[in-house]
Amino acid sequence: MKILAISGSLRARSTNNAVLRSALDLADVPSSIADIAGLPHFNPDLDCEDATAPAPVAALRRAVTDADAVLIVSPEYAHGVPGVLKNALDWLVSSGELVGKPTAVITASPFPTGGDHANAQLRETLRMLMADLVPDAHRELPAIGPKTDPALGVVTDPVTLDDLRTAVTALLTTARTTASEPTAT
Repeated sequence: MKILAISGSLRARSTNNAVLRSALDLADVPSSIADIAGLPHFNPDLDCEDATAPAPVAALRRAVTDADAVLIVSPEYAHGVPGVLKNALDWLVSSGELVGKPTAVITASPFPTGGDHANAQLRETLRMLMADLVPDAHRELPAIGPKTDPALGVVTDPVTLDDLRTAVTALLTTARTTASEPTAT
């Protein structure tokens, strides 16, 4: 099993990145984190039938293809999905790498809502991309700031860690089931 993690935050000391790292540590399987900072703005002219996808786009698509599961962790900006993350997902619309891929969405926020607007928007976008959304793996983590150690960049709150462990276990269980299913020929 291999998880590809995608963060909706570019901040080095982001609490969402702490959540992402902690979730990957709890998963205890090979993982990688997609670099979406260098993706060009989505432009269908760069992705048409006769075009070669820009190198960062091709790298993202390969990473999604090579993963058994995708974990998206994101903050909420102005009640929505951060532009950098939406841009990354837009590059996956026409290529199909997320079709049937077990996927989880975790949003974390300093507010009591836990990023519920961004979480719902991400799940809707991923449904359109035909990702295999794993309901038991989605989370909205409220008041995340005091639950992390900024110096270490990890979650320290035991209740939140247990919740992340449950979410990641659900994602991996679905990925293992999907991997063991025979493919249609």
